[in-house]
Amino acid sequence: MRTGVLSRARQHWRPGAERPAGQRRWLRRSLQVAGGVLIVVVVIAGVVLAITPSVGNAWSVARAEARSHGSAFPGPAVPRKFSEALIATEDHRFGSEPGIDPFAAARVLLSKLTGGGDQGGATIYQQLAKLLYTPDRGGIPTEIEQIALAIKLNYRFSDEQILRMYSAVAYFGHGFYGLEAASCGYFGRQPGKLTWAQAAVLAGLVQAPSDYDPLSFPNPSRAREEHVIARLVATGKLTAAQATAALAAPITTLTRGAGGCS
Repeated sequence: MRTGVLSRARQHWRPGAERPAGQRRWLRRSLQVAGGVLIVVVVIAGVVLAITPSVGNAWSVARAEARSHGSAFPGPAVPRKFSEALIATEDHRFGSEPGIDPFAAARVLLSKLTGGGDQGGATIYQQLAKLLYTPDRGGIPTEIEQIALAIKLNYRFSDEQILRMYSAVAYFGHGFYGLEAASCGYFGRQPGKLTWAQAAVLAGLVQAPSDYDPLSFPNPSRAREEHVIARLVATGKLTAAQATAALAAPITTLTRGAGGCS
């Protein structure tokens, strides 16, 4: 009798029969850990947001910065060709993100902590925060501060205002601060008259003004221009035919120190 019961039990038992319960425990513990990490992140984010300064004066800071370089602020609205080239290259989620790209920010901070190189990924909001509030500081604490300031800038100002401030204070090389000075200095025309190719050159400059200088380094500048045009195609702002036409159009830059806008 006992032997028969054991035999039937063995027939119904299979290796791993207890695994579903073990998997449920593992999943529950994993969710608990993830929830705990999330709570810590939210608390830290709240503290950082609380201790970083307000960005309510950003418009005034941008005005003062622009005027220190002889530029009027606020000037005309940022022209479409430049804004779309800038967004496609520097921050294609601009306008739909909360001031930061969470995945890019995590990747950059992890790279910093592990001794990796610069991974990029700073949004236009973060770049503006750096230009206005932390231009001469670096390191992980400063980058965390820039993330908090970027979030505040996103919620305090419209996208059009962000682009106007950014374009007014960004450095484009050769002593050209602001889009108007760069457009006049490199091409002798107002920003609203830029071609797609010229807009791509200027949008490509903000990442590394010295490396992509169209006067001193025409070949790297051309490569960067091609990258920006390709990003415009990838984001649907230009067709392949329009991109080909833009790259075929000559870019006439002024000689160093010559002229400017009439």
